[in-house]
Amino acid sequence: MGALRAATFLILCILGLTGSAREKRDPPPARPPVVTNPEHSLLVTASAYNSLPSQTDSRPGNAAWGDSLFPGLRAIAVSRDLIPMGLDQGVKVRIEGLQGEFAVLDKMDARWRKRIDIYFGRDVKAARAWGEKKVVISWRAAEADSLAGGVPLPRDSVTPSTRF
Repeated sequence: MGALRAATFLILCILGLTGSAREKRDPPPARPPVVTNPEHSLLVTASAYNSLPSQTDSRPGNAAWGDSLFPGLRAIAVSRDLIPMGLDQGVKVRIEGLQGEFAVLDKMDARWRKRIDIYFGRDVKAARAWGEKKVVISWRAAEADSLAGGVPLPRDSVTPSTRF
């Protein structure tokens, strides 16, 4: 009887090692990659503006968030409906048809929707040449997330690299 138990135990051990006595499990499904910095894009109307009292107010060098605007700065103003989409102060934006990135440093009047204004300093001729166009803009969500909740843009973040 002891030999029978030993033989049964041995057979079960062998079957257990080969896996034929138990169900074979499929490997767990692969997890989708985690996208930590997805890019967003949107079709908007892009116009141009200058640092002139006739186009802004009595303080044309001051943006709505308090940033200083000066000729050569690569900046845009966004319509207020774009801010909840992640286009908050300081977010870097690429604009179809233009090279480089532009920083969101200004807000447009509340009447505008799906619109940006590209800052052209005091160059009225260049702003008029740009006119008004439909363009695709793109930005990264992580940049927007890092500025969510009204965290102010550091003053030293406007560097020569943000200039034309």
